[in-house]
Amino acid sequence: MIATIRRTHASLLSAALAGALLSIPQVSLAASGAGAAAQESPSTGEAAARLNKSQFKDVKVTTDNGIATLTGSVSLYEYKADAEKRVRKAKGVSAVRNLIDVAGPAIPDRELEAKLQEKLAYDRVGYGNLFNAIGVKVENGVVTVGGHARTDVDKDSALALVATTPGVKDVIGEIEVDPVSLMDDQSRMAVARAIYGYPSLAKYSIDPAKPIRISVQNGNVELYGTVDTQGDKEIAFMRANGVPGVFSVKNYLQVANQPTEAQK
Repeated sequence: MIATIRRTHASLLSAALAGALLSIPQVSLAASGAGAAAQESPSTGEAAARLNKSQFKDVKVTTDNGIATLTGSVSLYEYKADAEKRVRKAKGVSAVRNLIDVAGPAIPDRELEAKLQEKLAYDRVGYGNLFNAIGVKVENGVVTVGGHARTDVDKDSALALVATTPGVKDVIGEIEVDPVSLMDDQSRMAVARAIYGYPSLAKYSIDPAKPIRISVQNGNVELYGTVDTQGDKEIAFMRANGVPGVFSVKNYLQVANQPTEAQK
């Protein structure tokens, strides 16, 4: 009898305790560490706000300890680069991991390279572009832009032209800007007059996309472009080498229909 009473008392106590536990309000997950991690950080929100443009509609951004990670896709490389610049300015962002894919059309490397070379040849026409010697190489849609530019404006223009071309998946900029020098500017003009003033070389000034290009760095001259004959190449070298104040001349002119050094 006593054992039965004790068992009944224990059962009632357990039931009362269970009821009391059920009546305690549930703790909100938002107050726990798991809930806090699920909330959007202020830096993520600000970074996302900077991408509130139609070209970034398929781009996502997350942040972790000040590092913003960009994923998704865009149609032009220009948009990929612009997204990174925008997010870098967001408060709380100290670095950007840019994993955006450039979706655009798939263009064969040779075809894309030829297209870019043609566009660059006419870039900055009327702004002394014969003093720019900029070329490209394309591998799996990744474009390496190299050579010499007379000014930073010329360099930026060339890179922008490449970045806005459909089919370009990434851009590696290796353009060197020639030193700023009054003497070099004088040498550029003197070499141009010496070359284009020679009767058999004057024809290379007719097409603005196909000049003999002249780069000058601290009195050292480099010649680029394509000429019709080996004789024209040699004359251009001699004319440039005869300009007062020129320390040296490197002749990188190619002769039409002859293999380049890389092709030999």
